[in-house]
Amino acid sequence: MRFLLDPQQRAFADSLDAMLTAADTPSVVRDWSRGDHGGGRALWSRIAKAGVFALAVPEAYEGMGPRPVELAVGFVELGRHAVPGPLVETVAAAALLAELADPLPAGRLLPSLASGEASATLALDGAYALDGDAATIRLALAADGLRLAPGHGPARASLDPARRLTPLTPGGELLSTAPPVAHALVWARLATAAQALGVGLALLDRTVAYVRRRTQFGVPVGSFQAVKHRLADAKIALEFARPLLFGAALTMAPADVAAAKVTACEAAYATARTALQLHGAIGYTAEYDLSLWLAKARALRTAWGTPAECRAEVLSGGARRR
Repeated sequence: MRFLLDPQQRAFADSLDAMLTAADTPSVVRDWSRGDHGGGRALWSRIAKAGVFALAVPEAYEGMGPRPVELAVGFVELGRHAVPGPLVETVAAAALLAELADPLPAGRLLPSLASGEASATLALDGAYALDGDAATIRLALAADGLRLAPGHGPARASLDPARRLTPLTPGGELLSTAPPVAHALVWARLATAAQALGVGLALLDRTVAYVRRRTQFGVPVGSFQAVKHRLADAKIALEFARPLLFGAALTMAPADVAAAKVTACEAAYATARTALQLHGAIGYTAEYDLSLWLAKARALRTAWGTPAECRAEVLSGGARRR
């Protein structure tokens, strides 16, 4: 099946692309990695004003959603520009709060997430929270339910320097004893898949441009047949992931979203390996902007579900349909 964006969706993607191109996101990412969140928060506000986070928040709570297809469109662009911050976690938190049996926490917290005045992170089962030092709403799934964590511990490094991991302080306000974690996981995996697809597309574009400039034996490296084959394989993998992503956004079935997540993340990771090989030694240097996307592709591969976990979800979903 072929999925085409309508004119409004294409205009939304183009406007985000133009805004993020002008924002010099590599500099923002490097500042964020050092714990300097000023530029990242300013960019977060601009992304929120574009309506990205409101797409995950129901209209009853001052949002524009839930609109998973448009959210996927937006997150492809966020991944394409390597935007830092708890982007997926804010979406997951919004999905979780919107489905609580008690509407009071949603009424109190969701409007600020939709407007960008607040950002959220979410830790499941005692795991580290992403960017807990930058998020203003910290949710933790404890043994007795979902709690609003009162604070966080020191930030720790991860595979991606821009993804800072923090333990959340135990305790805090109990929001729900039976939070809909499975529902939030579906939204988190959809946003992760879209972000990974954007990362892969950026890596491919940067690599194609590089092999056109770099020469060996007096000709561009990109003219070599072996290089063309590697780039073609990366292109095919990413283009195969695209319809799975938007198809999953239409159904929001857990198995469909898991399939999109594993396909997009594996395609981005394979593209990252190709980009690293074709760039040669310069691809290994942290000072070269390519490293920002390489690190993100590797980290997103296991975020919100490893490839094995997502494949198991696909298989179990197929068994349920039969």
